Amino acid sequence: MTRSPSKLIPDDFRTLPGLDDLEAVTVVAREPGDGDEAVGYTVFAEGDVPAELGLDRDALTRAGFDPKVGQALVIPSASGPDLVAVGAGVADELDPAALRDLAAAFARATARRARIALVVGGSHGDPTGTVRAVVEGIVLSRYRYRVLKTSPTHTPLAELSLRVAAADAADIAAGAADALVSARAAVIARDLANTPPGWLTATDIGDIAVQLGARFGFGVELFDKAALIELGCGGLLGVNQGSVEEPRMVKLTYTPEAAASAHLALVGKGIMYDSGGISLKPSDPMHLLMKMDMGGAAAVLGAFTGLRDAGVGTRVTGWLMCTDNMPSGTSYKLGDVLVARDGTTVEVKNTDAEGRLVMMDAIALANEENVDAIIDIATLTGAALMALGQSTAPVLANDQRMADLALAASETTDEPLWQLPLERKYRSQLDSDVADISNLGGKYAGATTAALFLDHFVGDTPWAHLDIAGTMQTDKDDSWRSAGATGFGARTLLEIARTFAL
Repeated sequence: MTRSPSKLIPDDFRTLPGLDDLEAVTVVAREPGDGDEAVGYTVFAEGDVPAELGLDRDALTRAGFDPKVGQALVIPSASGPDLVAVGAGVADELDPAALRDLAAAFARATARRARIALVVGGSHGDPTGTVRAVVEGIVLSRYRYRVLKTSPTHTPLAELSLRVAAADAADIAAGAADALVSARAAVIARDLANTPPGWLTATDIGDIAVQLGARFGFGVELFDKAALIELGCGGLLGVNQGSVEEPRMVKLTYTPEAAASAHLALVGKGIMYDSGGISLKPSDPMHLLMKMDMGGAAAVLGAFTGLRDAGVGTRVTGWLMCTDNMPSGTSYKLGDVLVARDGTTVEVKNTDAEGRLVMMDAIALANEENVDAIIDIATLTGAALMALGQSTAPVLANDQRMADLALAASETTDEPLWQLPLERKYRSQLDSDVADISNLGGKYAGATTAALFLDHFVGDTPWAHLDIAGTMQTDKDDSWRSAGATGFGARTLLEIARTFAL
């Protein structure tokens, strides 16, 4: 990574510490045994309690254990590994989402243990899918961004051994491999979004993309300021005007080994830090989180690291539109008119509505490549947070097939999406007296008017828009979502690419 002399950053700074930890994890299929520091056994709401725990149901209840999903009780041992009762709820209700949650509860209960084992009882249908959900829940919940702590207390996971009812060694190997590829996408997105803005600029993320592309089988092309001027990317250049850091457009390309019949575009908002520009944000906790305003770009880059290993058969091209949004004497101003890549003139009514401005250029470029469909993902509007909170992201689309594709993928990954209407009667709120369109709508339905702005550039291409402003982070540990950046959308984008078809 190239660093400017003004950055007082150690040469050995680990930009992707979570990825390093994840790649050190070994998943094995075996009975609990020597070397395990903690062993978990699932306990259902009804039926026998595993004898290995050494306690009956009444004793567990007296100890405060409830067998519902999300509960875990550690039973210390004077010799040998700790034993853990892991709540599994009602057997018939144990779907992949619940499996992730119970696995996360076990992993958090054993957070100081590097080598752990879990025995999952019951019958859960697809054994490979069961293993995938369990491994995802464990490795994602053990994630911590600790690289800047001088004395970290986190214990990275080294080995996970599994015994899953009705799953043989081959099922466990296959399910674990799928889980680690999916988790890798989210962990990379978390690492990037958790990194302080002074330690990760637009230039830096371009350099990281080059490194990841070489490792995980996708091409990377970087466009600096001069190249963006030549391309006429007035949105990205306009937002960048107030910054001392150069912008970067990072183009990612994945081509499967077999001939692809479809071409999918992924567009990610990459505002490395969003001060609001001249429309300066208040200095409150949300302002502090604006290092995560590149969560969309991080999700796209994370997803690309899984395309080859997930066997995606679709050609995929990604655009990361990266800059910070800063106030200065050179900043773009309210009333300025920017010219997008496709020639559209845009009146700036608020410099804090900048994400849609950088993304309009990428959407225009995607259409120039005649892609079959576009998915964009962005920490775009506070309205999305106000409407759906921190657990669910809105999806808006001009094509119901694209909305359904995104919704189905989110069901698989347990990254909840909720479809909002692309209500076109609100489009008039974006009218401008001096330009083709303005970058801000009215007082209400902000998530919808932001999507309608992007829809202007999409045209007739099938498209879906994911607004992850509310789901980009969590204030505290929430099942397998560790405190801080969640990496929301990376696994869903990977699943969309895997299932995409004309």
